[in-house]
Amino acid sequence: MMERAESGQKLYTRMRLWEFPDQFIVEPTDGSSGSALAISRADGSMNLIHEVPECSILRVPKIRTIFGVVGVLKLLAGSYLIVITERECVGSYLGHPIYKVASLKILPCDHSLNNSSAEQKKVEAEFSRLLKLAERTPGLYFSYDTNLTLSVQRLNTLGDESKLLPLWRQAEPRFLWNNYLMEALIDNKLDPFLLPVIQGSFHHFQTAVGRDIIDVTLIARRCTRRNGTRMWRRGADSDGYVANFVETEQVVQMNGFMASFVQVRGSIPFLWEQTVDLTYKPKFEILRAEEAPRVVERHFLDLRKKYGNVLAVDLVNKHGGEGRLCENFGNAMQNVASDDVRYLHFDFHRICGHVHFERLSILFEQIEDFLEKNGYLLLNEKGEKMKEQHGVVRTNCIDCLDRTNVTQSMIGRNMLEVQLRRIGIFGAEETINSHLNFDENFKILWANHGDDISLQYSGTPALKGDFVRCGQRTMQGILNDGWNALARYYLNNFCDGTKQDAIDLLQGHYIVSVSRDIAPPSQNAGLEAMASFPLALSLVLTGLFFATLSLRQVRYDLKHLLFSFIWASLSVALAAFVRAKGRLFCNRPRLHKPQR
Repeated sequence: MMERAESGQKLYTRMRLWEFPDQFIVEPTDGSSGSALAISRADGSMNLIHEVPECSILRVPKIRTIFGVVGVLKLLAGSYLIVITERECVGSYLGHPIYKVASLKILPCDHSLNNSSAEQKKVEAEFSRLLKLAERTPGLYFSYDTNLTLSVQRLNTLGDESKLLPLWRQAEPRFLWNNYLMEALIDNKLDPFLLPVIQGSFHHFQTAVGRDIIDVTLIARRCTRRNGTRMWRRGADSDGYVANFVETEQVVQMNGFMASFVQVRGSIPFLWEQTVDLTYKPKFEILRAEEAPRVVERHFLDLRKKYGNVLAVDLVNKHGGEGRLCENFGNAMQNVASDDVRYLHFDFHRICGHVHFERLSILFEQIEDFLEKNGYLLLNEKGEKMKEQHGVVRTNCIDCLDRTNVTQSMIGRNMLEVQLRRIGIFGAEETINSHLNFDENFKILWANHGDDISLQYSGTPALKGDFVRCGQRTMQGILNDGWNALARYYLNNFCDGTKQDAIDLLQGHYIVSVSRDIAPPSQNAGLEAMASFPLALSLVLTGLFFATLSLRQVRYDLKHLLFSFIWASLSVALAAFVRAKGRLFCNRPRLHKPQR
C-alpha cells in the first residue's frame, strides 16, 4: 500500500466556538495542546491566546461545536468567518477518513460597520446577502490527514520534504476551493487551523469477485480558476482556463494493489458565451474569434504540463448552433495537434441519438490505442510503481455534463476491466457485466458522480442519468430529463446570476474595495423579473389555449377561424415581446468585471 504522507503539524479535528460580544474564540477540543484562536468581531483581526476568557453574568457566550475553519472573507467594512458546523464521513481515501461538509456557517465580524456611512452599510448588506447563498454551496469535501487536491499518482511522486509540509502547502491551488479564503489565516501562520477543502464529488463501494474484495472510489476535483454557473461561465478566459473543468479519478484497491485512472472534462477552450434572454437555448456567440488559436494553445500547453499527452474528445453536434463551435474548435486544434495532442470529434447525438448509447463502443475503438499507450497508475503490495499514467482523455460537450458523463463512465468501465485483468482478478474475456452486484454498484457510482457535478454547474441532476444508472434509457428517465431541463431553464434565467456573484466573491474573482461596489439593483427590473415574466407567460399560454379551442369549433362556425387567428396572433406578438425584453427580466450577475 501507499506510504502514509504525514504532514509536519496535525490539523485540529474538533473545536469549540465561543461567541463573545466582542470576539469569536476557536478552542481545540480534540485533545490537542495548541492555543485557541481569537477573532475580533470589530474588524476580523486574529491572534492566538492561551486561555479562553472567563464568563460573567454580563458576558455569557453562545457555544457551539465546529469541525473546521474554512477561512475569512474581507468585505467593504467587515470580515466574515466561515466555519464547518456539521460534517458527514463518506468513506476513506488512501486509508484516511473523508468528510463531506453538511453545514457551513458564516459569522460576521462587522461591528466597525456602525461607524460607516449609510451608502457603505447598504453595499455591505448587499454583499452579506450574497454570502448567505454560500452557506448552501454543494459538494464540499475535506480530510484532516491526506491531500484531496492531488491524484494518487501525484501524491506518490511527492518528495519526503513535501510530505512534511502542512496540507495546505502541499495542495494543488486550482483545486483548492478555499484557497482565497485561507489567505488571512496563512498571513497569521495558523497552520493547525488551515483546512484544505475541495469542491467536487466522492463516492465509493466495495464488492466481491470470488474471494477477492474490490474497493472502488470515484473522486472529482473542480477547478476554481473559472468556476461558476452554467450560463454565466462558458468557454475559456484569455489565459486558457475553462469553465466546468473537473478532474475525475477512479481508484481501485484489491489484494494490496492500487490502481488509479484520471480523466478530465472542460468547456470548449476559446472565448464564447450564451447570453440569457429567456429563450430555451440562447444563441452561441463566439467572442474575438481571432484569439481562438492562442487561447486553445495556452489551454493545451497547461494540460500537457500537468498530465502529459492529451486526447481531446469533442462530443458536440456537427451542425446547427453547436456546429459553429465544433468548426472553430477543430480549426484551432489544427495548430495544436502533434504527437502529444490529438483531437477527435464524435457527434454523440447523431451516432447515439437519445437511446442508443451502446454505440459509444464505436468511440472506444477509436481511442483504445491512446488508452493502451498512456496507461494508468499501478502500485504493488509494497507501494512500488509498476505502471504510470502518461496522458489524459479530455472530454467535452456543450455543458460538459450529460453526454460527457455517459462517455466518461464508459471509458472508466473499460479501464477498470483492463486493470482487473492486469492484476489477475478478471480472466481475459471477463467483464464487469458478468458480475451483477459489481455492475449495479458501478453504474450507481458514476450516476451519483454525474449528478453531483451537474448540480454544482446547472443546479439539477444530470440528464441521461438513467442510462448510467440502469444501463438503458427508461421512460421514467426521459420524464425526469424533461423536468430537469425545465428546472435548468428557470434557474439559469432567474437564480444563477446572483449565485454567480456569490461564487465570484468566495473565490476572490471579485475583490471588494472602497472604490468599487456593485451595480445598484433596479426596483423596476426586480418587479418585472418577479411579476412581468410569469404574467406574460400565463397570457401566452392562455392565448394559445383559446386559439386551440376556437380551431376545434371551426367546423360548426367559420367565424371561429377568425377568433383563432386573433388569439394566435396575440400570443405570438406577446411571446416576441417577452423574448425582446428577456434580458431585462433575467437575474443577471451585478458585480463588475473580475479584478483577479
